[in-house]
Order: sequence, then structure tokens, then C-alpha cells
Amino acid sequence: MATAVESAPSIYVRSTDAREPAKPQAAQRNVAVDAYRGFVMLLMMAEVLEFSRVSAAFPTSWFWQFLAYNQTHVQWAGCSLHDTIQPGFSFLVGVALPYSIASRLAKGGTFGKLFVHALWRSLALILLGIFLRSMDRSQTYFTFEDTLTQIGLGYPFLFLLGFRPPRWAWWALGGILTGYWLAWALYPVAGPGFDWNSVGVSAAWHAQHNYTGFMAHWNKNYNLGNAFDQWFLNLFPRETPFVFNDGGYLTLSFIPTLSTMILGLVAGRWLRAAAPEIPVRRLLLAGLACVAAGLLLHFTHVCPVVKRIWTPAWTLFSGGLCFWFLAAFSWIIDVKRYRKWAFLLVVIGMNSIAAYCIAHFFEGFIASSFRINLGPHFFAFLGAGLEPLMRGIAILSCYCLLLLWMYRRKIFLKI
Repeated sequence: MATAVESAPSIYVRSTDAREPAKPQAAQRNVAVDAYRGFVMLLMMAEVLEFSRVSAAFPTSWFWQFLAYNQTHVQWAGCSLHDTIQPGFSFLVGVALPYSIASRLAKGGTFGKLFVHALWRSLALILLGIFLRSMDRSQTYFTFEDTLTQIGLGYPFLFLLGFRPPRWAWWALGGILTGYWLAWALYPVAGPGFDWNSVGVSAAWHAQHNYTGFMAHWNKNYNLGNAFDQWFLNLFPRETPFVFNDGGYLTLSFIPTLSTMILGLVAGRWLRAAAPEIPVRRLLLAGLACVAAGLLLHFTHVCPVVKRIWTPAWTLFSGGLCFWFLAAFSWIIDVKRYRKWAFLLVVIGMNSIAAYCIAHFFEGFIASSFRINLGPHFFAFLGAGLEPLMRGIAILSCYCLLLLWMYRRKIFLKI
């Protein structure tokens, strides 16, 4: 547990760069960052609203179709609001790191102690991600594509960059994205007679989503990342040998995810350097440059914007969206001083690890408790089509009440 001032990799902590004094002063929390983090976690917890099921019950309603689309991941290339959750959470890890380092140095920490703590945090995130993916399985399910695991794999490298001058972050960003793109581009594509069903890609899916030509290097389940996982994941005990991930997700995605965290590190340094001013213009321009670069790579067929395999183009595109989200929250909360509306988001954002775990652990328990004590169709009072939504609202409300209870008692989960 931790106090309200010192929360989780949940991240409201301060960092340093080469221009900072030897003894940085701990700073107050960044409410806009907390609110943005809360927004990201609320999107994740709101999966219980089941917009897809409601949309299926009202197939002619564009309104429910729009909500359903933005509560699901796109099949391959493109982006929905739901696709911004993982990059937002990863980006905010980077934003928080400058605050974290400065806070711990101000309390007498040393680089050695902080690096050991970073390694411990990394290991804890990796193991927690594996644990969550292993729920409801007959044995430990060793997989490394969970959001927490991906962050944990890259976090020590991000921490080291937090102690280097700002130009190191830019060099690392360019080197990672260029090297990762080149490695995929050099890996051979599937031949014309390849059996796509053998890697879980149906003929219909292949015809609709897979690429031809140079972009075929980034096709689902036949790529450098999947080849690595067919070797790496089978080093661990498994129920059955690993051949492919149904969604196309990969262990190696932690490498470009590190680039997303680096973009957050850049944004966090800008926020600290400009304080008490808010560099809204800089954040907006950075977002525009990243979004434009990602789209340029996609439409020139250099690299597609695909979240599931975290392509370099996706890293830039989604990173740009994160810059824009951060700019919007900072402008509304810190520039215009509109804060009361964001109270619930701050409550959630200050306990992001707890929110993540609650969404994984408590949904089934709460839903079964409602069914046992209220009856199997209690939430159908507005009709069967809206029953999943009404039940989801009740479950989501329980999540928020639990987080509010923890906030009132200053209980914050910390890794």
C-alpha cells in the first residue's frame, strides 16, 4: 500500500534531466495526468457495458454500432477508442517517470537504490500480467503480451533513459523504431502456397485484412514476432505447444511499446520544465507530427498502422493521440481550471493498478452476486436488448464505489 502522495507505477512522480539541480524538490501531483490515467482505466473497466451485445440486439441503430465499434479492438489496421487504452497507459508510465525520479531523489534516494526498485517493479509487473492471463486455466499460462507485462519488460530501459540527457530519448526512439521496422522488413513473407489456417487465419480474414507486396511483412501470425514466439514461448511449460496467438499479439511488441513510453517521458519532461505553465502548444504540435508520420508510413505502404503487433507506424500514430489527450486534459484542468467534473477520473487514476486488478478479479463475483440475490433477469427491466448494459452499469458502479472507498481511506496499491 502507499499514501496518496506516493502511488503505484500508476505514476505521478517526478523525474530529472541533465539541466536539473543536484537535489530536485518533490512536487505536487499533476491532477491532469491523474485524470487522463483515470479516463484510460475507465475505458478499460467499461468493457462490462457490453455495447457489442446491445448493438447486436439493435442492428439498425447507428448509435449502438458506433459505441460498439469504439469498445472493441479493430481487426487489424486502423484504430478505435478502445485501441487507445494500452498506448495511453504505456505513455503515462513515461510521463510519470520524471516526477517519480525527482520525488525519490528528493527523499534521499540514490541511482543504485532507484534502479534496484525499477528492476523489482519490472519483475512485479511481468509476473502480475502472467498471473492475470493464467486465471481460469489449468496451469500457469506463460504469455507476455498483457499490458502490464509489456510495460514491465521495457521499464528498466525507460528508467535508464530517465537519468540521461533528453537527446538520449530521441536517439533511442529513432533507433528502436528504425531497427524494429528493418528487422520485420527483412523477415521473409509467406509464400503463395502457405496454409494460413495453420496459423489461425481463415481464408475470409486473410482476403479482407492481410496485405500483399511489401506490407505483407506485417501480416497476422506469419511475421518476425510470431516466429520468435514459436521459439520463445515453447521454452515454458504449456498445455499445448504454442503456434499462434488468436489475436495476433506478440511478446516482441514490448520493444515498440518502450518507444511509446519514451514519448511519454518526453512529454513528462516538458511538463516539469514548463511548470507552472502548461506547454499545450508543444504537446499539440508533437501530437500532430506523430499522427502525420504514422499515417504517412501507412498510406505510402512503408509500414501499416496496426495496434495488435504494435508496428512503428502505430507507435507514432497512437503516441500522437496520447499527446493530444494529455494536451486536452492539461488545458481543461490546469489552464481553464475546470476540475470538479474530473473527480471520479482522478479517483480511478490515482489507483490505476487497483482498477486494473478489480476489472479482472471482480466482474464474475459481482455479476454472480447480482444473479443470485436479484434473480437472473433483474436487469431486463428495460427489455432484453438493454439487459447487458443495465447489468454492466451496475457492475461498473461497484468498481467505482470500491475505488472511491479506497480513495477516501487513502489506500493506494503500489508496485
